Amino acid sequence: MPTSASTKPTAEPAPAAASGRRLRPPPLSLAAGRQFLDLAKPYWTGDQKKPAWALLAALIVLMLAETNFAVLLNNQAGELTSALAAQAGDRFWASVRACLLLLVFAVPIYALYYYMRDAFSNHWRRWLTGRFLDGYLADRKYYELATRGDIDNPDQRISEDINTFTGRSTHFLLIFLGSLMQLVAFSAVLWSISHLLVAFLALYALLGTVVALWLFGAPLIQLNFWQLRREADFRFGLMRLRENAEAIAFYRGEAQERAQIDTQFNAVFRNFAKLIKTQRSLNLFQRGFSQLTIVIPSVILAPGVLSGELEVGRAVQAAGAFAAVLGAVSLIVENFESLSRFVAGIGRLDALSRLLIKPSAQELGPAAAPQAGIQTREGECLAFDALTLCTPQFDRVLIKELSLSLKPGDGLLITGNSGCGKSSLLRAIAGLWRSGSGTVQHPAMDGVLFLPQQPYMQAGTLRSQLLYPATTSALSDERLLEILDEVQMSGLADRVGGLDASHDWEKLLSVGEQQRLAFARVLVRQPRLVILDEATSALDSGNEAALYQRLRGMGTTLVSIAHRSALLHYHTQVLVLKGDGAWELHAAQDYAFEG
Repeated sequence: MPTSASTKPTAEPAPAAASGRRLRPPPLSLAAGRQFLDLAKPYWTGDQKKPAWALLAALIVLMLAETNFAVLLNNQAGELTSALAAQAGDRFWASVRACLLLLVFAVPIYALYYYMRDAFSNHWRRWLTGRFLDGYLADRKYYELATRGDIDNPDQRISEDINTFTGRSTHFLLIFLGSLMQLVAFSAVLWSISHLLVAFLALYALLGTVVALWLFGAPLIQLNFWQLRREADFRFGLMRLRENAEAIAFYRGEAQERAQIDTQFNAVFRNFAKLIKTQRSLNLFQRGFSQLTIVIPSVILAPGVLSGELEVGRAVQAAGAFAAVLGAVSLIVENFESLSRFVAGIGRLDALSRLLIKPSAQELGPAAAPQAGIQTREGECLAFDALTLCTPQFDRVLIKELSLSLKPGDGLLITGNSGCGKSSLLRAIAGLWRSGSGTVQHPAMDGVLFLPQQPYMQAGTLRSQLLYPATTSALSDERLLEILDEVQMSGLADRVGGLDASHDWEKLLSVGEQQRLAFARVLVRQPRLVILDEATSALDSGNEAALYQRLRGMGTTLVSIAHRSALLHYHTQVLVLKGDGAWELHAAQDYAFEG
């Protein structure tokens, strides 16, 4: 039968935020089985159940055919040996022709089986990856995971652990079914030759499985679990070095970066050293377990062959059947190493699934409590009603009982000392922070646009930078080029090769150019509310004034974090955050920055 980006890393086991317990790999037990079912069941019972079961049925048909041909070829191997021992030429050549005829069908079926197996695994991976990505991007879960640190390397779990899960699940499912078929097919052959061999085989396989589970089960699963995590941490360190190459080069921080990367790699190295020592012991056991079966069938069958009661070919046939049945019943022993890696990956994937994939209404039950914290609602204008904003762990109050309302076209300038909660208030408006109480009212989010100090430049074309976060626009190319002119970037399209040219925009454009390109997104999108978090910090006063005048001319409501007195002219109110929850509200025309 056939067998076959990123979050902050933690090099050492970290406490799980939700439970307060240390992360541990799942044992090779019923708990791991339940985790497997939680991950696999939706594929077999959901919208993809028809193609899933159809592909599995095709694989089973191919497996049955391959098993049947394996039995027939094993019988012909015995026939060939008996014909040679009896010096029967006609019998020998008839057996050769039968073998060749069987191979004409067996070889294509063998190749088709492996192709169908990999196609099935690939189909399952596509579905499961889509399911996880839906949960990862929904309700900004990717942001929540990055800020809370509940789980390490979710990107690696989605890209690699899902691939491993679907591939290994398919592999183990099929070898289990194949082993069952081999057990039925070859046990009949073996029983017809020697009852004693069958009894010995059952006892031998049971003993080997118990020893493998007892000696190697928990250590291998634990070491494989931490190996997956530490390899991901090491990759993250290298990726972080590449992404921050310029800043590190300015600091001349190579020695410090090398020290951190060495720490991460040493964790990989030490864990892998323990892993290969355990695998060495397992390999020694597996080798001895399998090699003894070369001698044992011959010893048991020798009296019958030597007395003439049993043909040599029948002994060869029995040996082949014995090996096939042993492979079926000692499935765990022979695949223990890969099974331990598989179980370790299940635990990582299950932990991510519980954070990303929402339970159904039946699972939540009728008594599910509403989510506490800051509430948001849609309205015509931006308003705060008794808003109290805390840090995510509620250990510090940033803003207390803030109430104010802006009319469409108004402007609110937020200022205050560093750490007083200015950017945190913007997160509350966006719904990213809910720690606290009160209500935030804002226009529908498709009419709100945030401009951070460091704009996000998506990988893609110049057109995609202008349209972001949308993917399409009714604006013509001529209008897009006019918008670039309006933000003082008239020559950009010609310089880079047109609107459909793709570049690494973060490296190609200066921070000031990136900030102007972000303003161009506002002109493309025409939002009702624009929120600027020091979004003009890299611009000269002339460019800054021109862009703010353009926004005021659109009648857009503005919320700005800034410390420049020149911007007071473009706002109607000033919110001063004093720290420890205190705040003051002033009319912009009456306010003056200190110092």
